[in-house]
Amino acid sequence: MSASRRDFLKTSTLLGFGATVPTFLAKTARAADTASKDTILVVVQLTGGNDGLNTVVPFADAEYAKLRPTLKLPKGQLHKINDSFGLHPSMSGFNTLLQDNALCVVHGVGYPNPDQSHFRSMDIWNAGSTAAELSEGWIGKALKGMKGAGSFHIAGDNESAPLALTGAPARVPSITSLADFQLKTVAASGAEKKDQKALIESASKPTGGNNLLDFVQRTAVNTYASSQRLQELAKNYEPKVTYPGTNLANRLRLAAQLIDAGIGARIFYVSIDGFDTHANQAAPHANLLADVSGAITAFYQDLAARGHKDRLLVMTFSEFGRRAHENGSKGTDHG
Repeated sequence: MSASRRDFLKTSTLLGFGATVPTFLAKTARAADTASKDTILVVVQLTGGNDGLNTVVPFADAEYAKLRPTLKLPKGQLHKINDSFGLHPSMSGFNTLLQDNALCVVHGVGYPNPDQSHFRSMDIWNAGSTAAELSEGWIGKALKGMKGAGSFHIAGDNESAPLALTGAPARVPSITSLADFQLKTVAASGAEKKDQKALIESASKPTGGNNLLDFVQRTAVNTYASSQRLQELAKNYEPKVTYPGTNLANRLRLAAQLIDAGIGARIFYVSIDGFDTHANQAAPHANLLADVSGAITAFYQDLAARGHKDRLLVMTFSEFGRRAHENGSKGTDHG
């Protein structure tokens, strides 16, 4: 390995991804210089319509207990926010953030004449518009004004990118792990794989010219080296706190790795499904809130310990809440 290549592997903050490599590399390179100072937004989508009244519980309102004879949560079990509201008992992580003045609850956010269709309501939030035809997302719009900033959709298996990311100046990658950035070969054995990698690396070395071929070769070298750097990152990253063993926590851990790597990305989007609790809501909803609370708390504490505390904002949202009155199946309907 040459000295220049070794230095590149140590210092590169570039990233290659499929057909978007040239544009994405250029934008990320420009953003890398200010990566240690720029703010970062992480959006966590609670898919299905989270029951807000049993998340931030209005225990002081007599109507709450009256309308929820089986689903009401006793005041003594809640993590008290103030004299009127408390967090669900399973959200001990969020209570820790609350005590650290790192958690804010925003009540009553909505739009006129709310639509209670999962798909239409989610599209309205993702687009930031109630127009009949929606083709551009609010994050996509925002990225147009953020010079060189990148974004990632940290996806679950077979999860499509949200409308919120549509309209960005470059395609936002949907990734499930850092393994998505590996150089993939068709080799049948370890020896063949090694030979193919060496051949690709050799063929990708730029000649020093300014023609299109040389541009493609330089891009290939950058992409190859960046993929190696990200693989090293995956192996060497040691979280400052213990993450729960959940899918959401794993996705946020991946976001933490990318943030700490200083690649210049400023917006991350993840989601967790299961909040459509029409029947027997109590146990599954408690588990979901424990998952959200535990994963986000670990993510925040991990990045705070790495010096990113003042850069980071995590927001959660859902397409709508649930009705105040529980239904006959010990669940709640769209509200």
